[in-house]
Amino acid sequence: MDIINNAYVSDKYQYTMGKSYLECGKQDRIAVFNLFYRKAPENNNWAVVSGTEEVIEMVLKLGSEPEEFYERFLPGEEYREFRKYLSTMKFTGDVYTMREGEIAFPNQPIVTVVGPMIESQVLETPMLCILNHQMAVATKASRVCRSTDKPVSEFGSRRAHGPWAAVYGGKAAQIAGCASSSNILTGAFNNVPSTGTMAHSFITSYGSTVEGEHKAFSDYIRTHKGENLILLIDTYDTLRCGVKNAIRSFKEAGIDDSYGPGYGIRLDSGDLAYLSQEVRRILDEHGLTKCKIFATNGLDEYLITDLERQGARIDSYGVGDAIATSKAAPCFGNVYKLVQIDDQPVLKRSEDKIKLINPGFQITWRISSQDKEKGNSLDGYVFKADVTCLRGDAMDLAIQQGKTITIRDEYDSFKTKTFEEGTYDARPLQLQSIKAGERIAPYYNLLQKKQFYKDNLHHFSPAERRLINPHYYKVDISDALYDCKMSIIGKLVKEIDSFEI
Repeated sequence: MDIINNAYVSDKYQYTMGKSYLECGKQDRIAVFNLFYRKAPENNNWAVVSGTEEVIEMVLKLGSEPEEFYERFLPGEEYREFRKYLSTMKFTGDVYTMREGEIAFPNQPIVTVVGPMIESQVLETPMLCILNHQMAVATKASRVCRSTDKPVSEFGSRRAHGPWAAVYGGKAAQIAGCASSSNILTGAFNNVPSTGTMAHSFITSYGSTVEGEHKAFSDYIRTHKGENLILLIDTYDTLRCGVKNAIRSFKEAGIDDSYGPGYGIRLDSGDLAYLSQEVRRILDEHGLTKCKIFATNGLDEYLITDLERQGARIDSYGVGDAIATSKAAPCFGNVYKLVQIDDQPVLKRSEDKIKLINPGFQITWRISSQDKEKGNSLDGYVFKADVTCLRGDAMDLAIQQGKTITIRDEYDSFKTKTFEEGTYDARPLQLQSIKAGERIAPYYNLLQKKQFYKDNLHHFSPAERRLINPHYYKVDISDALYDCKMSIIGKLVKEIDSFEI
């Protein structure tokens, strides 16, 4: 979808800084930026990665506009030389990304950019725009889908924060477990079917009568026979006419449990637990035992959990704005920070402890081992710990060689975990996607991304996957990264203590 050039969905200060870099001769210094988040929303342990595919596409579009384009936001003679520079500036560096469907923990680099200073700096805002939206939606969709073993469909386009958000939100939701999306462009761009039934307006267009409801159902079945048929039964009275008209219309059209494409009814209001139980009883009494019950109406993971606790007879859920806007936590917290300039690690220090970042060019390893009792993955392997290292440090090399490693808690050196040689496997979470300005990442379709997420999820223990008070998963940094950080902080504090004007 190419409505606008996403590389320029940016803030002006990215370019005012760029002008200073150019005029000070710093434009070609090699910068390393990390994109990461500090705290997952809604007390999650982790977040679901979605949007790195669009990030790759965005980076490759940099420098694709004529000089006149830049004059719209950088006018004046003082910007003339900078505009000329920008009109020919392509990204020439390297980008490392987590795959879509990866499960990421706080402070782990989701994207690492290595490239000339100006080229890397101007990517900040569009990259955050893409990933903050999609990861908010994907993480919320994961929570909703983990609240039930029934299928969940996303249909929040009408409440999404704009057309772009609706399309990519539908994609993010499906990566993180939703069975489908109602958005037709999400389906078209990802080569998957979109789903939909009917609105109340279809039924009221036949006049507000019981017979009008019957006629609406009959016409819908007749015009969609051969497809999955879902009838909305709460327009007037769910139990006294809606479900009865649905049964009547299905039987008149010869739709019963032998109908291959599947059939069902939708509840969109009222006491869903009670109504689903009563509707199930009525359908079964009329021999429609395979007629599915689909429920909507402002649902989220908490309401779905409660419905199932009450014994609701619901076969599938539709969730709108709770997923599409990540309603409970609509603003995801990814940030984009400079961590190295040329070969010098750097960091941002803050009064807020949570804002202290990890410096240097990093890589995260996910350690797994055989543990059939704690997990339910098909291959018996369970994720045990993540450790972020400086690339090429002692732990990074030891993990690559499969040697014995000991991970120490960053905030409590007495908490350690040792993995003996030959007892663990490890894989890097950040993979190179762009090399010297050219894409090298493979392409994955939506179903492959969704399966990758599902496989990741089931390698965590059930306690780590629960929604409320999830069990702590070990996430640490290498000794070398810790020492690097403390060294920079120590030198900085010493300078500050002696600083005077």
